Amino acid sequence: MTCSTALTAARALLSDVTPLKSDCGRLCGGACCQPSTEETQGMLLFPGEEALYAGLDGYRVLDCAEGKLLVCAGRRCRREERPLSCRIFPLLPLLREDGIHVVMDRRGRAVCPLTHEGKSALNPAFVEAVAEAGLVLAKDETQAAFLRRLTREQDEWKRLARTLGAER
Repeated sequence: MTCSTALTAARALLSDVTPLKSDCGRLCGGACCQPSTEETQGMLLFPGEEALYAGLDGYRVLDCAEGKLLVCAGRRCRREERPLSCRIFPLLPLLREDGIHVVMDRRGRAVCPLTHEGKSALNPAFVEAVAEAGLVLAKDETQAAFLRRLTREQDEWKRLARTLGAER
């Protein structure tokens, strides 16, 4: 499988924009870029994205229940090497019947203090770029199916949080 045109375009939209206008890693000590001692911690790759990491030093692509997981050495990677999941973090474009909705990714709550602040605390250009990337991805059926699956997972996390009384 190769990297689709939609995936390439989505990655490009997020190549130069970041969650904050300053280095957000200073808030948390770069928690999302720390090396993992577990083989199960990494960033979920979008369909076809694994082709970009074939033979690239410092990265391993693993199969997992959710798809392909990119595990890195936790070093400072070159910005152009970051997978789309890193580029959009801590946001996630959800695909609903009425279009793309950009939300804080519930999976990031344990490592990212920005997830507790809401989108209004983020660089508006970053939020807009994630929305645009979501629109681009939604036009490709493989990527759209992946977004719908991520949407269902986020909905399940939200239901669980409500059940446990942890919803804000």
